[in-house]
Amino acid sequence: MKIRIRWLPMRVCLLTCLFFACSQNPERQKITVLNPVGSPSPTPLIPMAPRLDTLDGKTIYIVDVMYPLTHQLFEEIQKVFSERYPKTNWVVKCKTGTYFDNDQKLWEEIKAKAQGMIIGVGH
Repeated sequence: MKIRIRWLPMRVCLLTCLFFACSQNPERQKITVLNPVGSPSPTPLIPMAPRLDTLDGKTIYIVDVMYPLTHQLFEEIQKVFSERYPKTNWVVKCKTGTYFDNDQKLWEEIKAKAQGMIIGVGH
């Protein structure tokens, strides 16, 4: 008996709402709906840089985006690469800001002084 008493007010409310919804003027029931998918703008495609013929005499930057606890890893990578490729100049640089921030000064320095770049995005 208790179950029927609990559901009775809910049934009355539901029937009342349905009655008012169906008895409205059809012109007032029309609504405008927007497509949530949207239409993103086209992404410009930038091709990868051509592969270097040799690393001898080149300057390669190793860029650390300051992911926590990774700077020591990039210093070790520089040490290993310097041993394996002694004729190549390896430079470790830290990017300012987060991964998403644009460090224009660093990118300009790399374009001016380097022939290649390795960017580390964490582990």
